[in-house]
Amino acid sequence: MVQRVAVIGAGVGGLVSVKCCLDEGLEPICFESSEDIGGVWRYTDSTDDSRVSVYHSIITNTSKEMSSFSDFPYPEDFPSYLPHSLVLEYLRMYARHFNLLRHIHFQTTVLSVRKRPDFTTSGQWEVVTETDGVQEFHIFDAVMVCTGHYQEPYLPLASFPGTESRFKGQHLHSREYRDVQAFRGKRVLVVGIGNTGGDLSVELSRVAAKVFLSTRSNTWVMSRVSDHGFPCDMVGTTRFNHFLDWLLPSALTRRIRFRKFNSWFNHTNYGLASSKSSKFKMIINEELPFCLLSGTVVLKPKVKEFTENSAVFEDGTTEENIDVVLFATGYNFSFPFLEESVRSTIDDNRSLYKCIFPPQLEKPTLAIIGLIQLTGSIMVGSEMQARWVAGVFAGWNKLPPSSRMMGDVLKRKPPVKRNPSERENLKMSFISYMDEIAACAGVKPSVLRLLLTDPQLALAIFFGPCSPYQFRLVGRGKWSGARSAILTQWQRTLKPLRTRVVDDNSDSSSGWCWMCLLALPAALTVGFLFSK
Repeated sequence: MVQRVAVIGAGVGGLVSVKCCLDEGLEPICFESSEDIGGVWRYTDSTDDSRVSVYHSIITNTSKEMSSFSDFPYPEDFPSYLPHSLVLEYLRMYARHFNLLRHIHFQTTVLSVRKRPDFTTSGQWEVVTETDGVQEFHIFDAVMVCTGHYQEPYLPLASFPGTESRFKGQHLHSREYRDVQAFRGKRVLVVGIGNTGGDLSVELSRVAAKVFLSTRSNTWVMSRVSDHGFPCDMVGTTRFNHFLDWLLPSALTRRIRFRKFNSWFNHTNYGLASSKSSKFKMIINEELPFCLLSGTVVLKPKVKEFTENSAVFEDGTTEENIDVVLFATGYNFSFPFLEESVRSTIDDNRSLYKCIFPPQLEKPTLAIIGLIQLTGSIMVGSEMQARWVAGVFAGWNKLPPSSRMMGDVLKRKPPVKRNPSERENLKMSFISYMDEIAACAGVKPSVLRLLLTDPQLALAIFFGPCSPYQFRLVGRGKWSGARSAILTQWQRTLKPLRTRVVDDNSDSSSGWCWMCLLALPAALTVGFLFSK
């Protein structure tokens, strides 16, 4: 039986893994190479450290209610979208509340994780760590790898001829970016239009002489602010919308979605996306459309090559006097401490059963936490993974035989290995993945059962945001505060905005109640269908 669990990394994934192991009566020991918790959310001005950190101006893309841990809501006075300092403060509050710090060994690097000679029967691992130059040997019953996927910058210079051989300006990866000061008055080319590329283009446009944004992808731009000023993920990420996506033909749902995007601004006019394309990505950025409209950011196609001081694009156009090229091309993940026989089997998260377990192992005592890309919060997804894994290690949850896990992986795995920018297009549905793992862990809520026992809560779950608290209503780890957290999430969203109150006789909540009552038959039908 698993008792001692090695947890590698004290970022988001590491903290939730330690907490979930404690919940299941296990003995977690967490190894963190730096001097503090937080992972990428612990900002540092230095770029010399090998540790990846967020840039100074970053604001979360997911709202606090949709990215909180399932039994620990954010403080109600925190804004809906958070700077890195408040995310880190929240992680510190979480660690203090659940007394996690005493289980973490700081400034301790994991050098190797290898199977013990009797692994086929014991499932145990030999772990070698180093602290202040002193190495130590450990034996663990199980290992949870929580180093995330923001590890090694992906810099595909071979795809951009001339970058190193001819271009005389500066080129760097977004990992090295901290703030705008070094770019003041310069002509900057940003390569890549993910969330980072969009954010940095907008920020640089305030101080740079000119910013060019190069992309090869069809990209739809969303705002964090949705209907009636509420966070977009609280409005859009609902079980009702998820049901419609399942019910309606994909071509129709895609058309509805594109029409919604274009109701803000016509993406084709801006050169961003065509509704005829089947391949696309979505980013969150309220300011990018205005920057394009005002000319402070100029959109360009893929770079063909670089000359001494210019960039030549695939459409034949050239931009002269480029001072800096900033590659926002994503990251590769790596697990250099894992033995080669295990490491070589992990191409991406689709090489793992449920994006967590290497299926080839004789004993399922190794889990990768947080190596996921979802349409919602990775923090929430990582916590759900950790809950299930801790249950497996404790013997409460069972995995299928290795052959079945291998079959599931082969069915889902893409035929070719994709680079990080292409993996962005492989984001999984937040609700689908959460429900899948929650069902494995025995904590998925039943809408039909709730309709019969607690209609108010059932309607809030089905038509309201699919917030993390839903997964604390039933099963192991059930939280007595989950119902209240769900029914008060809108109030917590509005609380930080109540700094100046104005009179308004309209009652917005009554309209929502009438809508729920009218939709009750539909909810009953859906609950019945999904319970089968």
